[in-house]
Amino acid sequence: MKYDRQIDILFLDIKMKDMNGMETARKLRERKFRGFLIFITVLKEMVFQSFEVQAYDYLVKPVEEKHFEKTMERLYVSMQNASEASLLVQKGYESRIISLEDIIFCEIIDRKIYLNLVSSEVIDYYDRIEHLETKLVGRFFRCHRSYLINLKHLKSYKNGIAYMEGGKEIPVSRLRSREFSGVVLQYMKNI
Repeated sequence: MKYDRQIDILFLDIKMKDMNGMETARKLRERKFRGFLIFITVLKEMVFQSFEVQAYDYLVKPVEEKHFEKTMERLYVSMQNASEASLLVQKGYESRIISLEDIIFCEIIDRKIYLNLVSSEVIDYYDRIEHLETKLVGRFFRCHRSYLINLKHLKSYKNGIAYMEGGKEIPVSRLRSREFSGVVLQYMKNI
């Protein structure tokens, strides 16, 4: 089971060919899938097992329209609340929600922003780093004109280099080094 895009909402049936929906959900959670799982099935007796995989809802077939609408309305509110700690990235016709905790650092090269994630994935899209910086205020620090780092993933700092989780070394400009030390101390106090 391999997927190369982030999935926000996944609808599963319990009865599926090869692997059933509950097994699929378990494997997804083991692989750190953080999206919303909704079961749609005829099997009422599996509802309690759905809690084990943090299912968002469990709808029994035939699904009544009003039940489905209620689920989707609640889901919309949940996703809005989750988006406060996330970033919406739009690239062409595709939109993705990226958790801020998953971003180790952001780099800009020729008007293109590269989000370097904990998963080692790099997501690129067009935006201005100043615009991104205003969205990430508080958790991130612009240590260089081309870099924003997530303070949560900072491992150490020495001689103008920020050592990040995953082994990446990010330069800290001389003009920002004094402010950087202060920001790191303030961040450590607030954790």
